[in-house]
Amino acid sequence: MPAAPSLPPLPGTRPEGAQDEGAAARQVREMFARIAPRYDFLNHLLSLSLDRLWRARTARRFRHVLAKPGACVLDLCCGTGDLTLALAREAHKQRGRESGGPANAPAIVLGVDFVHPMLVRAVEKTSAQREDRSSAAFARGVSVAYVEADALQLPFAEASFDLVTAAFGFRNLANYRRGLEEIRRVLKKPGGQAGILEFAAPERSLWGRLYRLYFTRLLPRIGGAISGSREAYAYLPQSVESFPEPEMFSEAMRAAGFADVRYERWTAGIVALHTARCPDGSCPKAG
Repeated sequence: MPAAPSLPPLPGTRPEGAQDEGAAARQVREMFARIAPRYDFLNHLLSLSLDRLWRARTARRFRHVLAKPGACVLDLCCGTGDLTLALAREAHKQRGRESGGPANAPAIVLGVDFVHPMLVRAVEKTSAQREDRSSAAFARGVSVAYVEADALQLPFAEASFDLVTAAFGFRNLANYRRGLEEIRRVLKKPGGQAGILEFAAPERSLWGRLYRLYFTRLLPRIGGAISGSREAYAYLPQSVESFPEPEMFSEAMRAAGFADVRYERWTAGIVALHTARCPDGSCPKAG
């Protein structure tokens, strides 16, 4: 019998100078801690606010999970909480449609990140929205909380969550296979669902060439000047270039034991939403 084809190496992010996983994780943590004060402003500015639309669309993509009474959701690498809050708002909206009002069993949405200054801003943002009467409706029937933790060593029991998401943070993990295995471990089995939103190489077109020029040349200069960290915004296009193409990442998800693995490209292919579900309780280990 011929040997099964092996997957290409799939380690994780390697910022310049990082020699191993520990060094890579430390550099990423320090880098994002430095840019936390300007992170939201630059995300919206540099993406022309498309990042808001992408996160809202991701939340809508899982509205069938968020509508369940007592749904438990984990948002990994949550940063300042934009996707966490988008999920909470969608959960409130869907629960209202399903029941005519907030359901008795509240949905729980947990944001997790290992960069403390990012979580501080996430908590502040969430508190401000709870106090704002015009936007506080999402909190009824939905509990939002944040946990400081490493996505490669999650402090949660197996089979704890109906849905695990990550938006533009998974590629910053020091080991992608271990990240997938942790997602797989904490998802409920069978049926737990995963959604990973990440940048992707743009399609080969005039728009793609223009976007690549902007992303690799202009964006690092603008981001570096405003944030005060040229390193962080030079790392951004490098991390996207080194992240597996959607097809290869889909293979990595299948190798980690996920079923119904799919991806869809948005906005001329510059981002991709990867989706999958858990079929059973087994979880292959990385070789």
